[in-house]
Amino acid sequence: MENNQVKKKGIGRLLLGEWKTATIVTVGIGAALYGVLMVYGGIPVFTNTQLTTAMIIPVVVGGLFGPLPALVTCGVGNVIADLIGGWGMWFDWSIGNAVMAFCVGLLPVYGAKIREGVFNVKHAVIYAVCCILGNVLAFGIVTPVFSYLLYASDLNITFLQAFAATLGNSSVLIVIGIPILILLASRFKARTNLSQEKSNDY
Repeated sequence: MENNQVKKKGIGRLLLGEWKTATIVTVGIGAALYGVLMVYGGIPVFTNTQLTTAMIIPVVVGGLFGPLPALVTCGVGNVIADLIGGWGMWFDWSIGNAVMAFCVGLLPVYGAKIREGVFNVKHAVIYAVCCILGNVLAFGIVTPVFSYLLYASDLNITFLQAFAATLGNSSVLIVIGIPILILLASRFKARTNLSQEKSNDY
């Protein structure tokens, strides 16, 4: 049933996400929060790498609006973090964060419809796998490549940073992200049921 619904809506449309006024506002606020939390909401675990509460942002944005809005939020958010933190502009990490967020936001592609109250155990398992693989792709491949191309960085240090980022980000995304998604789906499901009950009363 879920596969038929995905095909009916179209993978391309699901990847692009839903862009409307609420999406744009959420992306803007999310990017600002992501930037602030990247600077002030984390615990350092390695050079320029930290265990950060900013990872909550792609979970919420991706869950509500899809992969591309999550990508834009975290890509721009990382640029904001660079500006706030005074670290200089590190576009390699901005691109990496964008790729990571895209993978986190893939929820509707495999049938997890948070705003319809749909998020079960199967979705949670797929979500966890996407978070881990997304971080490996983003920080184990994409970021090192752009670090070398843009800044001629020492890849040994970059790979160590990538390893730390993958472990830290995946931990937050899974341990905190799954309960958040369950809570969001439950709230939307309750609202949907309430709306249906009101409709039936009339």
